[in-house]
Amino acid sequence: MTFDRRNFLTACSRMGVASALFPGALYTLAAQAQEADGADESKPPKITPEMIDQAAEIAGVGPFTDEQKKMMIDGLVDQNGSMKAIRKLKLPNSVAPAFVFHPQASRGHVLKAPTTIHVLGPKTGAVHLGMTGWTADESATAPANIDDLAFAGVSHLASLMKARKISSVELTRMYLARLKKYDPLLHFTVTLTEDRALKQAAAADAEIAAGKYRGPLHGIPWGAKDLLAVKGYPTTWGAGGFEHQEIDEDATVVQRLDEAGAVLVAKLTLGALAMGDKWFGGQTRNPWNPNQGSSGSSAGPASAVAAGCVGFAIGSETLGSISSPSTRCGDSGLRPSFGLVPRTGAMALSWTMDKLGPICRSAEDCALVLDAIWGPDGQDTSVYPLMQYHWDPALDWRKLRIGYLKSEFDAPKPFEATKQTQGESPEAKKKREERDAQRQIRWQRNAYDHKFDVTALEKLKQMGVDLIPVELPKLPYGAMTPLLTAEAAAAFDELTTSGRDKLLTEQGPYDWPNDFRVARFYPAVEYIQANRARTLAVQQVSALFEKVDVIVTPTNGEQLVATNLTGHPALIVPNGLRGDDAPKPPKVDNGFEDNIGGPGTPVSITFLAGLYEDAKLAAFGKAYQEATGFEKLHPKLG
Repeated sequence: MTFDRRNFLTACSRMGVASALFPGALYTLAAQAQEADGADESKPPKITPEMIDQAAEIAGVGPFTDEQKKMMIDGLVDQNGSMKAIRKLKLPNSVAPAFVFHPQASRGHVLKAPTTIHVLGPKTGAVHLGMTGWTADESATAPANIDDLAFAGVSHLASLMKARKISSVELTRMYLARLKKYDPLLHFTVTLTEDRALKQAAAADAEIAAGKYRGPLHGIPWGAKDLLAVKGYPTTWGAGGFEHQEIDEDATVVQRLDEAGAVLVAKLTLGALAMGDKWFGGQTRNPWNPNQGSSGSSAGPASAVAAGCVGFAIGSETLGSISSPSTRCGDSGLRPSFGLVPRTGAMALSWTMDKLGPICRSAEDCALVLDAIWGPDGQDTSVYPLMQYHWDPALDWRKLRIGYLKSEFDAPKPFEATKQTQGESPEAKKKREERDAQRQIRWQRNAYDHKFDVTALEKLKQMGVDLIPVELPKLPYGAMTPLLTAEAAAAFDELTTSGRDKLLTEQGPYDWPNDFRVARFYPAVEYIQANRARTLAVQQVSALFEKVDVIVTPTNGEQLVATNLTGHPALIVPNGLRGDDAPKPPKVDNGFEDNIGGPGTPVSITFLAGLYEDAKLAAFGKAYQEATGFEKLHPKLG
């Protein structure tokens, strides 16, 4: 009997088949049988009781009796399914689902409306909320050689720019020259936007000379992760098959940085479709150890900032893509609260988890950049209309309540080798010993880096911080992460169904092509259940910030997954360099671990805050950096 998918779903529902995976699997089995038989694909495929049994086993439902199977088949009609009709729409990546995630802890939690409204120019047609508290350092002096400013922070560059001690054109030419010089080593550039940059820089100099100063980003060169659309240039998403894609708009954050007077000098690399550091042009490298990747997926922004090739950059994070490369490359990265920065014009990977944020040299730089890009744009409905952000560099951080995830700072448990089993074969013994050797190396690296985490707590105590122990709520955060791959598989549905996923550079079991295929078997019911669990996570993690204002934590670990799910902001800052006694790096960077840099490479620490308390977070990060100075360290490039 032939069938229609829509009516089949209805029939399954009437039979009480709870798993949404079952009808999808059954429909696929029937379609495959139709193709194998060479049947007319314009007609609905047939379905048999045997197919129902196979699909039920895949979906984990049933088993069904012969009578139930007969009733299900009899309830189906001879029409084609709704799935094909939806696919015919050819939905572009920019079309979001008809639901919006807002990480509100409870219905009764109301945020106050900001008091200052900045209306942007005609390019955005949107309202931007925010006001910076930055003041220029009038004592700042310019070096004789402009190249000596390569690693200077935004605030210092802005002070020189405002006082006309340097020009935007000469600063832009310097950064363009460095991008060209170091790209062959680090592979961080997809496209130079040289013509656009030089025109912007000349305009900035003219405006500043005329007394029309726009603020601390005016005339400062920056780089965009190449998932941000820029009119007139390719937006490649780092992926094979998209090398020549052009999107005829500027992303909202690009428009806002244009309005702030910043100068876009390059579109920087990202791992293909925002995974890792491998893109269609190769692998982006870590300036501290060019034999390793820079990590990802904000690979190019992190590498270029660390190498002194842009004043700042914009990256994105869904599940570690600012945190991880900022750690590897020794940058300061601010992953904003979900819904603070509009993503209009950015590639969608997960509509409920994607966040755009700055990667800079310091926490203060991150705060200044965030001030230019936050607030509703009238297009990205995930941007909460009543959030707040006001950067106050004079905030008295000593009045903040500082917590720390106590158990995360516990020393790693002593390494124990796997016990030999009775009757173990020589081959099994060899494999066990190889696994143990890898586990021991991993333990040694974790034990070594743990010293830096503990030292950070000691430094905070020296600063007069009274640390309050807290713990992350005990929830299965990892079990909620299939939400990400399910949304990503939908965002790139046509890539999978068309077979164009073969064009992506990486094709391993943990890469997007396989992840997208696996995600198609994730039941809709389980997706909803995971979102319900996520509601608990938002509520319980938010409750921590009723006790403390900021939480200190090691960068890696469960908090990274938890806070990406709950939408809480994170500031990742450098926390020193590994010594000559650090465990040696592996010969091959597998892309899964951030702590493999070896001697002379950076480590990080992370600060967390409540939803939309990003400015408070940056203020505390600024205080920590003033006490440590780690943000001033930079790699020695030839």
